[in-house]
Order: sequence, then C-alpha cells, then structure tokens
Amino acid sequence: MKVLLVDDSRTMRNIWKKVITTINNSEAVEAGDGLEGLKAVKEQGPFHLMLVDWNMPNMDGLTMVKKVRETNKTTPIIMVTTEAEKPRIIEAIKAGVNNYVVKPFTPETLLEKIDETLKKVPQPA
Repeated sequence: MKVLLVDDSRTMRNIWKKVITTINNSEAVEAGDGLEGLKAVKEQGPFHLMLVDWNMPNMDGLTMVKKVRETNKTTPIIMVTTEAEKPRIIEAIKAGVNNYVVKPFTPETLLEKIDETLKKVPQPA
C-alpha cells in the first residue's frame, strides 16, 4: 500500500511512518506542505491513502484536499490535525476528507482510523 504523508513537522511524519510500516507492504512518501503534497500526487501517485495535516505553510491541508478532489474523487484522505471544533470537521468533510483524526493521538487510534477508512473506500489495484 502506498501512502502519502503530508505534514510540515518531520517528527509527526516519522510517527505516522512508524504506524504505516506496521501495515503489510506499506510504502510512505513524505511531503512537508500542501504544495509538496500536490507535486507528489502528480509525480509519484497513485496513492492508496493520504494523511494530511491542516495547518502548514505555503499551502494548508484543506486547500490541498480541495485541489486533489478536483481530479481525484476516490483516494481516501484522512485529515490529521489539532483542529477539533465541529465546524472545522464539517468543513474538512465537505472539502472531501474521508476521515478525521485529532492530534494528539495514539498509534492504535490512527491504525483504527486507517482501517475504518480503507474498509469504506474501494481500493485501486
């Protein structure tokens, strides 16, 4: 499974990567902001899953999700963020995220959200 990890914090990406590598045959591609994330989607996609932070420099995660959804309606996207207010969660879902994880979280919580998300969405070959 090929997963795109988009967060301006290298530490957070490393945490996500450790969780992702517990899933069989998973490969993680990293991006430091939404612009790098879009570039990775173009140059290294398709991805089976994207984990995207909301608050980043250059291009935030919500903008990135909207741009991805202009051409890709199917790849599951999980927003992983400190934005926990209900209106923000609704905004992210309207933008096209499939699930939402609030930081801080445990590795088990992230794995549960990934599993739950992938079960709901048909996967590419």
